[in-house]
Amino acid sequence: MRQFSVKVLDDADREFVEVLRDLGIPRNVASMITYLANVEEATSREIEIGSNLRQPEVSIAMRTLRNNNWVEEREIKKDGKGRPMKVYRLTISLEEIIKHFEEEKKKESAKTMESIEKLKELSKGLSVTPS
Repeated sequence: MRQFSVKVLDDADREFVEVLRDLGIPRNVASMITYLANVEEATSREIEIGSNLRQPEVSIAMRTLRNNNWVEEREIKKDGKGRPMKVYRLTISLEEIIKHFEEEKKKESAKTMESIEKLKELSKGLSVTPS
């Protein structure tokens, strides 16, 4: 039997995940970003174990990271038969990912404030009197 070691998320990492979740980032995506930011590269199995995600959660989160061009994948051949293993690594810094979320939240906030201002303006034309 073979033995190998995998880095796992610690308390500080879990806190980072929770702050990302507070921003509305899905748990699997937040965990994946946090895990990959802590390692040079990892297989999907290492990500599953290290971030405590199930395989389908890793696949879904990976799609999000791919769509944002935040992750690179390469294949490595395994000994013997079978499909090659995929190895993943972040292609941008954690600072750039945080900046992305910051810009996204600024846009959302501006849109919300725009809607509130529009409501204020529209309410002036309404003749609502308290009874």
